[in-house]
Amino acid sequence: MDLLGELFGVTAMTISRTKQEVRPLLEAHGHHITASTASTARFCTPSDVATFLASKPT
Repeated sequence: MDLLGELFGVTAMTISRTKQEVRPLLEAHGHHITASTASTARFCTPSDVATFLASKPT
């Protein structure tokens, strides 16, 4: 949550609240996030995200 907050210029609490609001909306439209569909990638810094995205062109 801290990294997402940093990337979007908001607090980790804002990211957490937004996740709580958005997830039911996704599920209502048939998009269910389960352990098998969740990402296992973990990032600590914005540069970690950039490196990951650069290595995955799709």
